Amino acid sequence: MAQNLTTRRTALAWLGAGAALPVLAACGSPAQAKTFRVSMSESQWRQKLTPAQFQVLREEATERAFTSPLNKEKRAGTYLCAGCGNELYSSATKFESGTGWPSFFRPLPGAIGTGTDYKLGYPRTEVHCADCGGHLGHVFDDGPPPTGKRYCMNGVAMTFRAA
Repeated sequence: MAQNLTTRRTALAWLGAGAALPVLAACGSPAQAKTFRVSMSESQWRQKLTPAQFQVLREEATERAFTSPLNKEKRAGTYLCAGCGNELYSSATKFESGTGWPSFFRPLPGAIGTGTDYKLGYPRTEVHCADCGGHLGHVFDDGPPPTGKRYCMNGVAMTFRAA
């Protein structure tokens, strides 16, 4: 009896995995290649960026919450893409979200692009730099007025230029 139960469990596990495979494959499929104004080879990006910047901007990693010095940045200025220097956000749109990542309610015009990310198994709106395609973070619909958006960005993916 125990042998049959194990065999049934194994068979059901394989059936479940087989049924889930098409869904999981879609979740992990790479984004379509796009052409960006700033383009470099992988080795050039590795030379230009720190290892942490490379992981976030080029490999779509997420930095640990509450680790970015940009979280505490309060001066007037502009947040730039660490990969290419594209101006992304004005300090006037930054707010304290309590999430542990620099958050903004509006990007600068034409600064970002978005796509759908399924890495957690459900759709999220990924934010990337419009000029180099570097991964910046995600945007959510739980931000403050006037937009109701929370652009939750990886601080390591940005630099700050004081006004």
